[in-house]
Amino acid sequence: MTTNNSFQKIENDRIFIIDCYLEMLSRIDEYEIIELLKNNQISELNNHQSNSDKIIQALSIYFQLMTLVEENAATQFRRKMEDDENINSIRGSWSEALHFWKEKNIKEDEILSVISATHVNPVLTAHPTEAKRITVIEIHRELYLLLVKRENSSLSKLEQKSIQEKIIHLLERWWRTGEIYLEKPQVEDERANILYYLQRKFPIVLEKSDEQLKAAWREIGFNSDKINNPDVFPKINFGSWVGGDRDGHPFVTPFITQETLELHRKKALLLIKNKIIEITSKLSVSAISNSVPDSLIEIIQKKAAVLGESGEKAVKRNPYEPWRQYLNLVSVKLENTILNNLADSTIYYKSSLELQNDLKFFRDVLIENGMNGLAYDLLFPLERMVACFGFHLAKLDIRQNSAYHDKAIAQILKTIDEKESDFENWNEEKRIDFLNKILENNSPLTDITISYGPEADNILDCYRVISQHIYQYGAEGIGSFIVSMTRNLSDLLVVYLFMKETQLLNTSIKVVPLLETIEDLNNGPQILDRFLQHSITKIRASKMNYNQEVMLGYSDSNKDGGTIASKWNLHKAEQKLSEIAKKNNTSLYFFHGTGGTISRGGGKYHRFLESMPLNTVNGNIKITVQGESIAQLFGNPMTATYNLNALTSGVAKQSIASKLNLNDQQYSFDIMDYLSQKSYEHYRDLIETDGFIDFYSKVTCIDVLEKSKIGSRPARRTGTRTLNDLRAIPWVFSWNLSRISLTGWYGLGYALKKLKTEKPDDFQRLKQNIKNWPFLKFLMIQTETNLLLSDVKVMNLYFNLDDNDEERLLFMSKITTEYNDSLQFLEELFDEKAKIRRKGQYDNLKWRSEKLYVLHELHLQQLKHWRNLSEENTNDKEKFLTKLLSIINALSSGLKNTG
Repeated sequence: MTTNNSFQKIENDRIFIIDCYLEMLSRIDEYEIIELLKNNQISELNNHQSNSDKIIQALSIYFQLMTLVEENAATQFRRKMEDDENINSIRGSWSEALHFWKEKNIKEDEILSVISATHVNPVLTAHPTEAKRITVIEIHRELYLLLVKRENSSLSKLEQKSIQEKIIHLLERWWRTGEIYLEKPQVEDERANILYYLQRKFPIVLEKSDEQLKAAWREIGFNSDKINNPDVFPKINFGSWVGGDRDGHPFVTPFITQETLELHRKKALLLIKNKIIEITSKLSVSAISNSVPDSLIEIIQKKAAVLGESGEKAVKRNPYEPWRQYLNLVSVKLENTILNNLADSTIYYKSSLELQNDLKFFRDVLIENGMNGLAYDLLFPLERMVACFGFHLAKLDIRQNSAYHDKAIAQILKTIDEKESDFENWNEEKRIDFLNKILENNSPLTDITISYGPEADNILDCYRVISQHIYQYGAEGIGSFIVSMTRNLSDLLVVYLFMKETQLLNTSIKVVPLLETIEDLNNGPQILDRFLQHSITKIRASKMNYNQEVMLGYSDSNKDGGTIASKWNLHKAEQKLSEIAKKNNTSLYFFHGTGGTISRGGGKYHRFLESMPLNTVNGNIKITVQGESIAQLFGNPMTATYNLNALTSGVAKQSIASKLNLNDQQYSFDIMDYLSQKSYEHYRDLIETDGFIDFYSKVTCIDVLEKSKIGSRPARRTGTRTLNDLRAIPWVFSWNLSRISLTGWYGLGYALKKLKTEKPDDFQRLKQNIKNWPFLKFLMIQTETNLLLSDVKVMNLYFNLDDNDEERLLFMSKITTEYNDSLQFLEELFDEKAKIRRKGQYDNLKWRSEKLYVLHELHLQQLKHWRNLSEENTNDKEKFLTKLLSIINALSSGLKNTG
């Protein structure tokens, strides 16, 4: 399929779905909405409350329909490439990776070794814009399946017409359902959304991903027998922050954490139980026509005897079918696990590893007796499910801010009558001396019967919940203890102290620094070096298989220094931190705290991984998938499968590249240092200019985000109205909603202009590097995407919200000058206009821009009205706040990337 044909197909599909949408609206007499969609004019329609609600809903659905069509087109394009025997050209696919390795003469066994050592851990988090009802997500799925069905060229005209009618009826159901939750979501609502994906989406995606790896392996001509063993497949596990992330989130209580862990376990066990029932029903192998191995008969007898009456019933249920009998007995033992029948350790599974061993035995029995097809087709998905989800579904990370920890320590010291209790104000040397002394002392510092203060009690109670869960079920469901704003070694040792007090030091839980600001990234290597050399870290190392996790914060470093300085300092930090770990005989892996946009580390997974420095991925990656990105990346099973494959194959590719030193080119690090510094200075000059906070508060809807019902977490960590205290998500989100999007590009134009003026030869070197340096190319393409999503016409509408003429003109000039310079010098860098290179991006915007403009006009109108209402007028304030939430969600759908 050529590019032109591809664009024509997307256009035809868009026209088809819009026609269906307009037909549905005409059948329910929504003629004014039809005019709006056709002519992009609000006219008098928004003068009435109910009408403006309809405008918002109509445009929101329109944008989502465009996204669904584009997703389907991308999937069909990849399928067409497979049909045209172009499968190796699909970027981010297993076929591309296997073809590349074969071309490099890498042997099959070496490839399998790398694949099986690949660990991928997507971690799901909540996000302000992800407020869609699960019902609407299911409607998306139904609609997508109808669009896929329509692709069948063998369908008759009557069958095509029938599909069209079903789409029209489905669109009416969507229209009448309502888009979002109108009440502020609780942690429980966000958790339910995450559980939906973990239970309903990812098991299907895992199976499809495995099937595609098998198919790619065979297609490339490798030995098909080698790819049937589930043990050689990538290790894919999931994580979650919802119910565990308490950084500035007062609603995540110890009870919520306890409840979340129990829910995770319950849902995981149910998932596995249903899969075993499904497989048992299909495993109709008779002992009359098939010889039964002695080992199977023997183990059935043993298991039945141990399980007593329940075991006896399980065997009698399927006489002459020992294969079903075996799985029946596995089901009985699993049911005891579900029911918490824990008095006798022989009748329940103590861990998912025990179940994996039972399934491996069954696999061996099937294969040894020539039933390979049954093992590969029926048992394989179950084995993979248990390996992926275990009895915990997803590992729950526990995150808290270092300043919160400090308060807790101070409260404890004050309660036990220490002479000096102002721990927050102690210098680093004094803090470490104190912490080492406590850690070396076997006596506890705290008493479970005493209350020490809100922060101290909260942390200790949370850790006790974790301790109790591990005591009962093991540590499988617990992720890492992550310390936000890690500034010093003592920030990590404080966690050791809390772990000591709650009997957790003996567990395999990792203590993880989160390096967020540019200063923290620069100090990170020294902090890590001291941490790895600490006596307790050394003692605990074997429990963690000499692995260490470090989390990198993309959002705060961007807020701190702008996008170019942020990405470059992250790149350098990864290299330096990896070197420190190697020096300390530790295998380091990174937890990338990314979001949907470049401002927060977003982008295509395969490009993101290719941009990593060599020897920093090490076969293992942990990465956040934040609320608004979950639906985009994993809401649709085919899109989700592609993205999961891009992540896993990308990690494997990096491992082989590092192992064989396949990418040892020398790049212009000195030039990037220069660009980073200049962009940082220019960005800091902007945000430190007098009046900037006032300007920002007026021309963005940050005040709405701070007070709205979006997300369960407050927009600020402590409630202080400063840039430092503002969370990075609303910082990025608010700028993008005004189409200013400066968090994704500000500083680049100035830096490139300086480089060309002061170091023209280096500018030419950079032009050469952009062709073959994945990091540079990825950074510049993503920055350009943010520039294209910005819109000067819309910017000016929001600039006019600032009634201080001098202030408005000053910042308008700075921002628009930087915007124009960035576009100009990127064009010079690529030696080609963006309109030629980025046809897909321009095509997507073409179908959205006019309708986005209508929505922005409505947003501004409602925002002004809301701001003019007095604080005493609470009912009207609340109504307008709810409407602003609806508009924000609609804009998010239109822009696809917001925060």
